[in-house]
Amino acid sequence: MSILLYFVIDALDECDDDRNIQVILSLFAEARSLERVQLRIFMTSRPEIPIRYGVQELPDVEHQDFILHNIAQEIVDDDISKFLEQHLKIIRRECQLAVDWPGAHDIRRLVQSANGLFIWAATACRFIRRGKLFAADQLSIILKDDYVTDYSTDETSTTDSAITPEKQLDKIYITVLKYSAPKYRKSVRKKWYKVLKETIGSIILLFSPLSANSLVKLPHATKQGIYQTLDSLHALLDIPEDQNRPLRLHHPSFRDFLLDQRRCNDPNLWVDEKRAHQTLADNCIRLMSNSLKQDICRVDAPGVLVTGTESSRVEECLPPEVQYACIYWSQHVKKSGTKLCDNDQVHQFLKAHLLHWLEALSWMRKVSEGIYAINYLEPKCSSKPTMLRIENYPTILLFRLAIVPVYTHLSMI
Repeated sequence: MSILLYFVIDALDECDDDRNIQVILSLFAEARSLERVQLRIFMTSRPEIPIRYGVQELPDVEHQDFILHNIAQEIVDDDISKFLEQHLKIIRRECQLAVDWPGAHDIRRLVQSANGLFIWAATACRFIRRGKLFAADQLSIILKDDYVTDYSTDETSTTDSAITPEKQLDKIYITVLKYSAPKYRKSVRKKWYKVLKETIGSIILLFSPLSANSLVKLPHATKQGIYQTLDSLHALLDIPEDQNRPLRLHHPSFRDFLLDQRRCNDPNLWVDEKRAHQTLADNCIRLMSNSLKQDICRVDAPGVLVTGTESSRVEECLPPEVQYACIYWSQHVKKSGTKLCDNDQVHQFLKAHLLHWLEALSWMRKVSEGIYAINYLEPKCSSKPTMLRIENYPTILLFRLAIVPVYTHLSMI
């Protein structure tokens, strides 16, 4: 008798590495050879190239494809209507609103505005819910569907142009961001937007999610300012009550929106990707410069093995934000497009902390990341790399920086 197993994989396209996507799809393809186990797999994804190619490799009889925008609009609208009814019912109960709120007419208007996008409906519900006592007012803001915002005057005007699903999504993102801004006077409001851009710019461009407690130690902004900014973004970000758990986007479309100047045409909100990566690189280097040191895990025993050291000690001495900085700072430098030169920030950091950085990576069992980083950084230097003399360090013997790959003897791994 065979066993029937069900797998549900949501948003396969959000997998960090295309190679992992290929591995997942190939493993599922091989599952047909199993004799005692039958698999049923439900998978959702945007139609990215690696996923399309991977699915095409499967025999047609073994998979069925459903393209959302090819499904009849009335079916999608009916599903969105049910979604809205259920979530608004919960909001009505939580906020003690009238039993007939919001009414069938308003739900139909919301369905029309969603234009087939569940992420629009979900974002709208989160925005309304965050209004709490003023949830009904939040709904009224969303239902003002006859305006576009003029950011130079902060006023509204009407438009007769057709609104596509993407524009509807952009519109609700702008609405949520606009109404999340406190009612500061103009000079203070400008400072708030700066903190907002740096905060959300960091979150959407992180290569690995960080918690709120880790994030506040990374940017060059006040801890209180970042926490207050995050508190206004629950409709757009998954912000756990436990501030040690990672922050995540509710949907990758928010990242796409913020990075596209054509879609996010408010200069207070648009995130310049290269500049934001440069800011993250600067912040990572600053954090490492202030944190890394010789024998950072205080073992006081050259040659000790990582496997012989408790992981809790490593986590205590190398908290998540420092580990993130050590692993990803060079990738942020790469994405920023910055050209390296003598005595710049990267050069100064490597002169002072190269061995400290490599030691930290060895404690994290990520020395390969250091090799990849050096391989990338070397050709980006505007001058010929300087050969380093052989240096003996408690845990690392580094022979030459300019050799590719870097040959190291790491006694800790």
